[in-house]
Amino acid sequence: MGSKEHEVHDFIRDIINKDLKTNKYGGRVHTRFPPEPNGYLHIGHAKSICLNFGIAEDYKGECNLRFDDTNPSKEEKEYVRSIIEDVRWLGFDWEDRLFFASDYFDQMYEYAVQLTKKGKAYVDDLNAEEISRMRGTLTTPGEESPFRDRPIEENLDLLNRMKAGEFADGEKVLRARIDMTHPNMNMRDPVIYRILHASHHNTGDKWCIYPMYDWAHGLEDSIENITHSICTLEFENHRPLYDWFLDELGVYHPQQIEFARLNLTYTVMSKRKLLELVEGGHVKGWDDPRMPTISGMRRRGYSPSAIRTFCTRIGVAKVNSIVDFEFLEHCIRDDLNKTATRFMGVLRPLKVVIENYPEDQVEEMEAINNPEDPNAGKRKVPFSKVLYIEQDDFMEEPPKKFYRLAPDREVRFRYAYFVTCTEVIKENEEVVELRCTVDPATRGGAAPDNRKVKSTLHWVSAAHAMDAEVHLYDKLFTVQDPLGQKDTDFKELLNPDSIEVLTSCKVEPAVKNLKHFDRFQFERLGYFCVDPDTTEDNLVLNRTVGLRDTWAKIQKQQQMNK
Repeated sequence: MGSKEHEVHDFIRDIINKDLKTNKYGGRVHTRFPPEPNGYLHIGHAKSICLNFGIAEDYKGECNLRFDDTNPSKEEKEYVRSIIEDVRWLGFDWEDRLFFASDYFDQMYEYAVQLTKKGKAYVDDLNAEEISRMRGTLTTPGEESPFRDRPIEENLDLLNRMKAGEFADGEKVLRARIDMTHPNMNMRDPVIYRILHASHHNTGDKWCIYPMYDWAHGLEDSIENITHSICTLEFENHRPLYDWFLDELGVYHPQQIEFARLNLTYTVMSKRKLLELVEGGHVKGWDDPRMPTISGMRRRGYSPSAIRTFCTRIGVAKVNSIVDFEFLEHCIRDDLNKTATRFMGVLRPLKVVIENYPEDQVEEMEAINNPEDPNAGKRKVPFSKVLYIEQDDFMEEPPKKFYRLAPDREVRFRYAYFVTCTEVIKENEEVVELRCTVDPATRGGAAPDNRKVKSTLHWVSAAHAMDAEVHLYDKLFTVQDPLGQKDTDFKELLNPDSIEVLTSCKVEPAVKNLKHFDRFQFERLGYFCVDPDTTEDNLVLNRTVGLRDTWAKIQKQQQMNK
């Protein structure tokens, strides 16, 4: 099943390459992506998805999609559905290998009985607070529970009665019997099972005791014959416990490998924190385009290929770091630049009347769909006497270096004509209309005498324009690290200007042919996406990302400074 070494290099693939050379797992490479269904996946999970499924693809191996559903109080079927959709949308296929930790609850329980019979597990009557207090600290050893030396038969009887539902939540737990003086606090008799009278999304009311993650994790990997169990860095100190459980049970033993998780500026990467935003009404749901969730990014117009490229380019490291949000936007922009069809739209319309243009005439101007794609073809855009341009593209008293439209100035209307402003119409000191003329000899946007203009503007024919509601997005938080501010609730750092809704936008008629989630570029304005709330009577568009590439400018400046 394994292949020769892959061209991508990182420390995880170096380990796999070594294992293939030594035939450690019989030439197999088998990974898994194991999300807990207690929230929607975010961009950090996308890195793990791309890593686990990507490694399986690179080495012609397999990758399982497995739900770590060991905590019924926080897990829901909605989250299961959303995770399946997200992984599939990113372009990965687990074939018939969709599993749940709860599929193995019976086997996990039998393993717990086996460990108890060996004298390596015991039922403890201490409550959670007492167990925590007696664990000790990093500099002081823990204290042994007074119930630690219960006879094996008594422990087995109590464990069976826990399973039968005789005890209340928190009344008893099953703990591993390891070493209360161990320097690694995870090894100080960790809890294996707790009592929780809660209905499970997959097993219903069959169980009232549920395994802890550290107990379930390694067993799931073992049962599924995983070769390389790839986790984020916070589980590094849990690896000795992972190994201890599998060794004591004498079962198949995968290798746990830890890598640095993805942290991104101006957002949070905690499902618990994101849930606070959703439940507190600070965002409109898990798929709000401002959220770092995969579903939010899909709704905003990010492409799966761009997200995969981003995850590849940030690499795999052993040390935690934070990635600039601008770099993510750079990857999105770079991808969409190659693939997105161009249209024209006006977000803040200003009326333009072409005085020397026939009242009833309409011309079909030829426009390029994507200059980056020679196969994208062309389209026809209607041009008529009354048009709309952007309010910002006109100034009555322009400052120096303002090259767009102004009184008595000539500019190019893209794909159409050279246009000169001849009159400004105002109401209450506000510019509401421009009167202009076109040079008929410049049809198509070029002058026969080769004269030049300094600006090209986009426009929309008023008679043919579609109305649109456009959502403009900015960063969700006002600071780079919202969780790193001492004595400040991260929700107080939410950006009050993270969304701006424009309701009077005008767009060219070809946009009506787009479907929900279709991505495109409005020339000069940025990349956009059709929101799924769009109906026949209400076109809703989300701006994905602007045209200005801050990250590229940073990189260019860094190169210049070298």
